[in-house]
Amino acid sequence: MFRMKFLKYGKWIAGAAAAASVSIVVTHCSSASASPWSPSKPTNVPENFAKWDYNWDKREPYSLLKPPKRSKSSGDPGSGSSGDEDIMEKLEKKRAKAIRHIVLIRHGQYNMKGTNDKERYLTALGETQAELTGKRLKNSGITFQSLVCSNMTRAIQTAEIVLKELRQVDLSIEAHDPFLREGAPCLAEPPVGNWHPELHQYYEDGARIEAAFRKYFHRADPEQEKDSYELIVCHANVIRYFVCRALQFPGEAWLRISLNNCSLTIVSILPSGRVVLRALGDSGHMPYGTIST
Repeated sequence: MFRMKFLKYGKWIAGAAAAASVSIVVTHCSSASASPWSPSKPTNVPENFAKWDYNWDKREPYSLLKPPKRSKSSGDPGSGSSGDEDIMEKLEKKRAKAIRHIVLIRHGQYNMKGTNDKERYLTALGETQAELTGKRLKNSGITFQSLVCSNMTRAIQTAEIVLKELRQVDLSIEAHDPFLREGAPCLAEPPVGNWHPELHQYYEDGARIEAAFRKYFHRADPEQEKDSYELIVCHANVIRYFVCRALQFPGEAWLRISLNNCSLTIVSILPSGRVVLRALGDSGHMPYGTIST
């Protein structure tokens, strides 16, 4: 399902050459230095472009071990001593083995005229959207290991409908997590003219949503032997921020993404610490007339 189709070599060269032409123009207009393009190095990424941080979740094996104590009886590092072998064995025990597939579901359409959370319940269309999403997940044939949701009414209702459609007897809603509530993650870049939360809202919500990211986004525990599929039902702002953080993009870019109600966003966290975005705001399971934002 997640296989990639590679372009033909000729098209690849043509596309890369076109990108190189654009890069030349940009280079003359800015002070940013870019690496020269060549067939052996087909890139125009600036030399100061941030590299992937494999220890973004602080779960790289080496960071989970205390530094070894040096003693007169221990050999030099790399000498093949029993001390080094012990360290390598401990590192291997700390290494993740499985992939975590996190499926993020935005809640269904809700009553936007409500003045408080209880009044912001799903509309009839929102309930239909949740049913369609539950059926889509059911038809995938995947067995899900967990389901959590925000503690806001529209997210709880969506999770309950999805759970009903899944018909997975060993699955239940494990938590109504207040960390997953809707909010303002951080100041957006570029700013949007019709939405201006107070600065204190960013200060309060941003820390909470970041804490939620750190709680749910990390590589699998070393004890986990099989790949897992985990469902999280929450909100558009939260999901958009999660995606930016997971891909190590600036969090301020979150408002550049648009998500439909009950759309699916799938993020896979590999044992190596790499992160793959499998789907973003997928609403292909929604027939015409049932899509809303």
